[in-house]
Amino acid sequence: MAIILPVFGISPSFGERCFLAPNASVIGDVSARDDVSIWFNAVVRGDVNFIKIGSKVNIQDGAVIHGTYQKAGTTIGNKVSIGHNAVIHGCTLEDQTLVGMGAIVMDNAVVHTGCMIAAGAVVLGGTICESGWLYAGVPARKVKPVDEAILQTIMQTPDNYIEYAKWFGKI
Repeated sequence: MAIILPVFGISPSFGERCFLAPNASVIGDVSARDDVSIWFNAVVRGDVNFIKIGSKVNIQDGAVIHGTYQKAGTTIGNKVSIGHNAVIHGCTLEDQTLVGMGAIVMDNAVVHTGCMIAAGAVVLGGTICESGWLYAGVPARKVKPVDEAILQTIMQTPDNYIEYAKWFGKI
């Protein structure tokens, strides 16, 4: 069973049809809407600041979602995919974004709607990622406009993860 812990009397809250892997950890001031999946070894730690998660979000295996004490909470929009081992820290991911495997998005960065962060990219604190662009590299920079294939991946992945969660009979 997933680890779900309160901090200072504030417990995580979940909408309908959410899947939490048995070894996922969700702690403190975390609110997740409908159709959210938090996968194996993922940590969503709302102990030092809030974490708000929209609908149809998948937080894949080993990802860490956190914030900075009294400075930066984390807001994740709707239809967002966060890849395996990604770190999302005190930033905003708007609707219909995809953060690739092993990518890092730091405090006060904003990833606008329809944007993709490539695997392994590091989005530095305070960076504004423009809508409709693929960002890659260390530090991350605009590489190319999101084409139809990338857009299809951004749009389809959340629905895929809703289907995968059903395989475990938990939703």
